[in-house]
Amino acid sequence: MKTYIVIGGSRGIGNAIVNLLLDNHKVINISRTKPELTHENLVHYDCDVLKDELPDLDVADGLVYCPGSINLKPIQRYKLDDFRSDYEINVIGAVKVIQKYLNTIKASHNPSVVLFSTVAAKLGMPFHASIAAAKSGVEGLVKSLGAELATSIRINAIAPTVTNTELASKLLRNDKMIDNIKERHPMKKFLEPQDVAGMADFLLSDKSNAISGQVFEMDCGIVSFKI
Repeated sequence: MKTYIVIGGSRGIGNAIVNLLLDNHKVINISRTKPELTHENLVHYDCDVLKDELPDLDVADGLVYCPGSINLKPIQRYKLDDFRSDYEINVIGAVKVIQKYLNTIKASHNPSVVLFSTVAAKLGMPFHASIAAAKSGVEGLVKSLGAELATSIRINAIAPTVTNTELASKLLRNDKMIDNIKERHPMKKFLEPQDVAGMADFLLSDKSNAISGQVFEMDCGIVSFKI
């Protein structure tokens, strides 16, 4: 049984990852709110990753950093603080956590770190300037740290398209918007949190022990296909 740190596992994709891992692994969830479940394999720490000191942990076999943002505006309406905030949440938070737990994770056998990007880092999409810039920073981090840590830790990212979570609720708030989102994707669907959790589980596991420095597009075809 391995021990995984999940940052932001109280809701959305992070919560789906926690639920998937719990049956076979110990999970240490670190977030501002407690997950709405109890399990003998789950330990929770109340913590704002950007503001608080992270808890000291003795054992960890892997790390998943889930916090993110969807801040969509025309460029004229963005404030510089929007860009700073998105970069803090998506990049600085990930760096802080990796630095804190690097030596702990290194001590494990075949450890893995999973971060999150977005399809908007590859596909130019209107109103996505801030989040696309921040997530492009995440992808750069994956490539650089993947090389730096190649002999000790695997690091990869998942880049999902629209996923049915509270974070994306504004994009899926009525049937017409849901149909439009589906129609934009060649596979005529978008993602559920459990879809993304399955990929995270794979990247944490020994089944992916030869994979590092990669960004996996879970795009329902929107980046990969032109139909």
